[in-house]
Amino acid sequence: MLKNAARGRAGLLAMALFVAIAACERKSDGGGRSTGDIVVGLYASLTGDGASFGQSSREGAELAAAEINAAGGLLGGRRITLLVEDDQSKPEEASSAVTKLVTQDLAAAIIGEVASRRTLAAAPVAQRYQVPLITPASTNERVTAVGDYIFRVCFIDPFQGEVLAKFAFNDLKARKVAVLKDIQQDYSVGLADSIVKQFTALGGTVTEPVSYSSGDADFRAVLTKIRAERPDAVFATGYYSEAAIIVRQARELGMTMPILGGDGWVGDPLKNGREALKNTYISNHYSGDNPDPIVQNFVKAYREKFGREPDSIAALAYDAVKVLADAIGRAKTTDGKALRDALAATDVAGVTGHLKMNARRDVDKPAVIQEVTYVNGDVKFVYKTTISPS
Repeated sequence: MLKNAARGRAGLLAMALFVAIAACERKSDGGGRSTGDIVVGLYASLTGDGASFGQSSREGAELAAAEINAAGGLLGGRRITLLVEDDQSKPEEASSAVTKLVTQDLAAAIIGEVASRRTLAAAPVAQRYQVPLITPASTNERVTAVGDYIFRVCFIDPFQGEVLAKFAFNDLKARKVAVLKDIQQDYSVGLADSIVKQFTALGGTVTEPVSYSSGDADFRAVLTKIRAERPDAVFATGYYSEAAIIVRQARELGMTMPILGGDGWVGDPLKNGREALKNTYISNHYSGDNPDPIVQNFVKAYREKFGREPDSIAALAYDAVKVLADAIGRAKTTDGKALRDALAATDVAGVTGHLKMNARRDVDKPAVIQEVTYVNGDVKFVYKTTISPS
């Protein structure tokens, strides 16, 4: 027992020494590279079950960096170099990717991740080395609570839950709903909790929430249980892959009621839901139908560069890089502390809305409700309404 305790103390000492050495290495270089290109790290799930998110995130960030460089760069002509690490959709890989970007590549700031679980795994690394991290789309409330170097450009789940609950109660006239949540995803659990709280507060009834795990492929048993409760609507709060299967199997069981989800439904695999997607709705960060010139210029540039329509994840990643560039310009340096302070004072117009950081380093902005349709083999998100924070 004493030997084990001694080994444990030695291990902690070694880890502390590694952290101290790495921190000194960053400090000796000015908290990032003080000359030449400005390195911005992006970590994303380019492979694995979150690959659709990762691809959109990378493309949105690349477009923003290209536009900034084409306009003359930052700090007197320094270009942005975007270094991308694949976390394989795994939290442990997310932590390793950010450690590399911070300690080896000397990134001035980090963009990522989309999934809350992987941001919660990696954000402590950025906080420890005092490198600002901006997540494009991690909506779990706990993300920015990690520390004062962690920011986001998306709304948070308590608000998203409020939006979905209001739409179901006021627009769909639902009075009794069921909730399906993925217990392996912090995003899904947080959103489900918020929906239950908000829908109940409106005077509605929520049946006992039903759980599943990422990667499940057969939901017939849990859907049969939900069907027996005869709800007016169903919330499926997980990500796109499972959502596609849930809506398809629900329709096969004769469940014709509306099915609702959050922004986690936005991903190419959702098309596997095919015609079953009829009568489904999601909350989202932006609509490509918005005639605002900022939105339309982004949509046009994205189509020209990547040959496809941008989704909300691409728009959020684009905004994250533009917010970072704005902060670097105001800070006039890439020093971590100065950059953090400039990010905290962000107040700019973005593709996904007006981006003004509040005291929690979140942004308060409206959400849109979109109807999901399946046309000619592809998924379309059709704008329905906008709901602002209370």
